[in-house]
Amino acid sequence: MIPSHDRQILRNLAHEVAELAALPIQAERRELWKKHNSLQPTRPMILVFPEGAWEELLTGTDLLCVGEKARSYEWSLRSRIYTHKHFQDDTVLEREWKVYKAIHISGWGIEGKRIPSTEERGAWKFDPVITQATDLKNIKFPEVTHDEKETHLRMEEAQDLFGDILDVRLRGVDHISYHLMSQYTSWRGLEEAMLDMFLQPQMVHDAMALLEEGHRRILQQFVDQNLLTLNNDSTYHSSGGNGYTNELPSAGYDSRHVRPNDMWASAESQELAQVGPRQHAEFALPYETRLLSPFGLTGYGCCEDLTRKLDDVLTLPNLRRISISPFANVDACAEKLGNRFIFSWKPHPAHLVGDFDEKLIRDYISHTIDVAQKNNCALEMILKDTHTCEYHPERFDRWTQIAREV
Repeated sequence: MIPSHDRQILRNLAHEVAELAALPIQAERRELWKKHNSLQPTRPMILVFPEGAWEELLTGTDLLCVGEKARSYEWSLRSRIYTHKHFQDDTVLEREWKVYKAIHISGWGIEGKRIPSTEERGAWKFDPVITQATDLKNIKFPEVTHDEKETHLRMEEAQDLFGDILDVRLRGVDHISYHLMSQYTSWRGLEEAMLDMFLQPQMVHDAMALLEEGHRRILQQFVDQNLLTLNNDSTYHSSGGNGYTNELPSAGYDSRHVRPNDMWASAESQELAQVGPRQHAEFALPYETRLLSPFGLTGYGCCEDLTRKLDDVLTLPNLRRISISPFANVDACAEKLGNRFIFSWKPHPAHLVGDFDEKLIRDYISHTIDVAQKNNCALEMILKDTHTCEYHPERFDRWTQIAREV
């Protein structure tokens, strides 16, 4: 139970969210996203995700609730309010509170291990649990279960807490993204996986085949248990966009049973950033292609530089959104994408640390906008992967203002 003190704080914040969600700008942004995601000409869209820097924007002292659950709810509400008031990006603040079904996916039979850093927020190191090809036999296919009683309790609590203020919506699985190479390296180790491609390539193929089959079975269980939920809304997609579109659900849609072809899905292979197009096309794309093929619209990429791999990536089924990382050649990528795909550009997050050079940021953003305009690209600017702003939260606000001005 949430105590009355915490309950009142949460309800006051929910009222504020509802008021902000009713502003005309939310409907305007929603329609812009629908056009943008359908490749209709719009201005460049902007989204800001502080990610690791959030703890420098909303600190523990900003939260007034006492209970652990209430504080998590409070953070969710305050972060939405903060985003609207500070960033002035194109985030759509919806008048809703999402309740997710109590879905459990069992493990894969093995769990990755890490050697932690001795420094706070430092980098961990891989500790391989797969040391030879025969260890692949330990991989098991996950089983999906739904605890309907727990789902009912979650809905009851949310309706009681927010039902007269926000639209309480029950959600199943609404975000589907495949990270096969991330899974493999978490078990095998990154250096080991790189060497495997040359020394024992069949081992990599066997691992990818197992992961593909496991994820195919997971999706089928979602379908069989009717656990999929439409994501043609504010749902996060790929590595930074959202799902607003009039193109989904697909023809023949039955609201009682969502199908994969009614949804967005995505994939990425960041761990292959330092391998060439041939290895990427051999060890990742075939498996990702088959997994993405059932979906209505798809996206690809995250922080990996896809400049030299786009010819292969562009063959993915129903592809719409492509991540252009801070390390990519935006000129070359813009020529490849043109107006056929969403140019999901990730500006360099390092510009928010050290000397906050406004002229450098302005020139940097201007170049990408000029290149995108020259090639008629559907450009979105997604500021993310910011692990710190060095306790200067105003830098996010100013970065967005500069981007908007440009």
